Amino acid sequence: MERLRVNELFVSIQGESSFAGLACAFIRLAGCPLDCRWCDTAYARQDPGRDLGLDALLAWVEAQGVDLVEVTGGEPLAQAGTPALLAALCDRGRTVLLETSGAFDIGAVDTRVHVIMDVKCPSSGMQERLHRPNLALVTAKDEVKFVLADRADYEYARAVIAGHGLEGRCGLLLSTVAGRLAPAAVVEWMLADRLRARFQLQMHKCIWPDRDRGV
Repeated sequence: MERLRVNELFVSIQGESSFAGLACAFIRLAGCPLDCRWCDTAYARQDPGRDLGLDALLAWVEAQGVDLVEVTGGEPLAQAGTPALLAALCDRGRTVLLETSGAFDIGAVDTRVHVIMDVKCPSSGMQERLHRPNLALVTAKDEVKFVLADRADYEYARAVIAGHGLEGRCGLLLSTVAGRLAPAAVVEWMLADRLRARFQLQMHKCIWPDRDRGV
């Protein structure tokens, strides 16, 4: 039986992506081989996690009565059992989101899953960890996210979007590193460039600004 290392389980609203504002059951897996400068879940990266079997995770999701489920981290695809968990959740009729850094091949992910790939920009220090073949695999149900700390990050995002033909092929999300870049600046750049992307704020952080976990 597949087992995974879990950091936390909770129900909140989905704070990002085109699913923002909806009730969502979160499975946050432990561990991540990346060390992003702006990581806002370092506690999950450093945590060895508790070991839970697939059946226990599916039973927890069933008990929450929520149709939308996100598997996040950490980096979920760093664990071999994650594709099986994603497929099992889909088999049970859930709408399933996978939040991933893009550092691992998404080819083994069930095609029913909505992949939300957080492409790391230069200011993160981790841009070279992107598994670039993933950008050829995303489809209309998937979303590619860029978190920006400066204008150079924005230009990097534009280059990736144009270079891989992402406009119109998948959802595109731009957001800012809190306290590093004014949201208004990014919106103005996007409007000037007529960039076909969605600007987003982390809704859960606006609602619960003093909470780091369980939201």
